[in-house]
Parts: sequence; C-alpha cells; structure tokens
Amino acid sequence: MQTNLFEQVCSFKNIYLAYKKAKRNKKYRPYVLEFSADLERNIISLANDLKAGRYCHGKYKERYISDLKKRLIKIAPFRDRIVHHAICNIIEPIFDKNFVKESFACRTGKGNHRAVLKFKSMMRVFEDGHCLKCDISKYFASIQHNILLDLIKKKIKDEKLVNLVTKVIYSSYDSKMDYLGKGSIYAGIPIGNLTSQLFANIYLNELDHFIKEVLKEKHYIRYMDDFLIVSPNKIILQKDKFIISKFLKRKLGLTLHSRKANILLLNRGVEFLGYKFFKNYRLIRKATIGRFEKSLKLYRIKLKKREIDSAFYLSSLRSWGTFARFANSYKLRQYLFIKYSLPIEAHFLV
Repeated sequence: MQTNLFEQVCSFKNIYLAYKKAKRNKKYRPYVLEFSADLERNIISLANDLKAGRYCHGKYKERYISDLKKRLIKIAPFRDRIVHHAICNIIEPIFDKNFVKESFACRTGKGNHRAVLKFKSMMRVFEDGHCLKCDISKYFASIQHNILLDLIKKKIKDEKLVNLVTKVIYSSYDSKMDYLGKGSIYAGIPIGNLTSQLFANIYLNELDHFIKEVLKEKHYIRYMDDFLIVSPNKIILQKDKFIISKFLKRKLGLTLHSRKANILLLNRGVEFLGYKFFKNYRLIRKATIGRFEKSLKLYRIKLKKREIDSAFYLSSLRSWGTFARFANSYKLRQYLFIKYSLPIEAHFLV
C-alpha cells in the first residue's frame, strides 16, 4: 500500500498536469487567463496551501439545466477544479483496478460507444430473452457521505489525503439541503465535479461486484446509475430486481427508480444511452433528438449574439454527429441538415 499519496497529489508536476486538464477547451475563459497569468506562482501557492492544510474549497456557482428533467449543476471555482483533477490523477488508477469490466462510464478506454457495442452483443446472445433495466432514484443526491468515505478508506490509508478528499466531499454541503434526517446523515455530491464521477463509480462498484459475484449474472452492464441484466428467464430477473432493491437500500442507502426499474422483452426494443436497441439495428430516441434540436436552437441564438464562436458551434455539431452515426440515422441527419440550413462546414453531419 502506498503511503506517499498525499505528497504525489501536492507535487508541482501533478498540479501542473491537473491545471492543463482543468483548462482543456476553456483556455480563453477569464478565470483561466487570470490563473495562467502568473502560473508558476499560483501552482506553488496552491501546493503550499495543500501541504500545510490551509486549503479550503471555494464556493460553488449554481445553475439549472433542463433536458428530460431539471437538474442543479454546481460549478466549482477554477482553482478547486485543479485540485479535483490532482486528486483523481493519483487515486483513480488505484480504484479502477477493482472496477468490473462491465462498468463503462467515465473510465479510460471505456465510454458510451463501447457500452453500446457491449449491449449490442448481449442482445444477440438472447434475442428472444428479457432485460432487467434499472436506474437509481436521485443517484448523485443520494450518495451518503459516511458510506462513500468508508469505501474510499478501504483503499486509501494516507490520512492527509483522506482529509483532503473529505473536504471535497463535504464542499457542497448546504444546511438547507443534503440532509437525510436523524443521525446527521449527509448526502449528495455535485453533478459538475470531476471527483463526483469517480466517487459515483466507487459507490456503485459495490453493486457491480454483488451482481457478478453473488447473483452470478454474466450478462450485465452499467453506465453510471443506469444498469441492465439480460437473461432468457424472466422469473430470475424478477428475483434479481427484488434482491438488488434490498441490497441497494441496506448497503448503500439507495432506491431504484419506481418507474424506471422494469423487465422488458428484448425483441420489442430497449432504450439505453440515448438509443433504442433492436437485434439488428438501433435508432436514436425521440427524446434525444428533441434535446439536440433544443440545444441547436439555443446555440444558434448564442452564435448570433457572439456568446459562442463558430468553432464551438461546429464542435458541438460534430459531437452530436458522432453520436448519431452510431445509429441508423442517415435520413434523420439529412433532414436536420436541411431543416436548420446548417452551414456547409457541417457537412460531416450527413
């Protein structure tokens, strides 16, 4: 077990790497330019504050985003985002070694497209089978701080690093929120933090191992708090759903979403990761198309007001085009290209 992890987090080399990651695609933002103007001094100052225990997390900015539902996003100050990256640089490889291969979200070498291919192969195994499809109700808001810290302490024995991680976990605590009742049980991690992505995977890694090692389910996949089990036997999946619900409540203080924990017939199509999967093809969900059109209209307004530049606009189109090409969507992409009179530079969409 490594004992110098805190020193690694606080090293100039690691904080500089964290700074480069934190400014990615944001290098011309005022707060980045301000930090970068006296970069060496600012990195040394941050490192010294961390080493001396003086570091305190800054106040978050908050904003709501709406796609399928309204969600509160908390945005940490740039200096704190550097700390988040510095922590993840060191501890993520330690935890990733124990993550199951069926966990695909926010991991190097995994991601959305690999998850899509994995589920596609699962459907072919049981083309007339069933799928238990679940997600967790208010997942990020329900992660209990004491349970999360206990899971982290199993792998991280460096007391100074544990104290720093604790500061990040409690950084968004607000006396008006995040309180689950008697016993001072605090819960909730900010959706916008890089550390939250890692913490969320650490938390549900317990579920991953339970499903694979206790329930012995081989055809399983998880992408953050969305997970699926495929089986030819509906009765087994009904039992799995009951047992998983009990495990999540007892072990992690989590609850399955009452409307999104269902057993589905594979041959009728399964919605997952923005697509609707069938045996030999997949389509983009109508809700996903609606969100894209809403974003596209918003970006066109911002482009006209010069709140974003054409490079950002085209980059957003390119990202969605990459997503759309992973489905049977040629006619849809043609239709959107014509409907919104997209610039010729966006030819990659079709």
